[in-house]
Parts: sequence; C-alpha cells; structure tokens
Amino acid sequence: MNWDVIKGEWKEWQGAAREKWGELTDNELQEAKGEREQLVGLVQQKYGYAREEAEREVDEWRAGLKAA
Repeated sequence: MNWDVIKGEWKEWQGAAREKWGELTDNELQEAKGEREQLVGLVQQKYGYAREEAEREVDEWRAGLKAA
C-alpha cells in the first residue's frame, strides 16, 4: 500500500498505527495526518530509535497493511 492511499484514508489506519505503537497518543496520530515523515518522527521520539530504525519500523508496518 502506498502512502497516498494511507494519507487519504488515515482515519481508518490510525487504529492500526495505534496497535503497532501503543505509546503514540490519538492526538499525535491525528496530527501526523498520514504523513510518513511525521509518523517516523513520532516513532523515533517516543521509542528512542535512531532515524533509520524508525523508518524501517514504519515501512514494515506499511508493507503489512491490507487494503480495506
């Protein structure tokens, strides 16, 4: 699934992101608005990951999403 689809359907995908990264708040996920870079930054900040590790986590999560 590409980021344009995720961004366009972000309200539906927020729950999946919340399941993956439970430390992210609903407000933080809403503010990310499906933007990959914002989500990577949130994951990096909340979990103390290096940038590359946060990018890998987000990309793996995206790859595992199934179209609704």
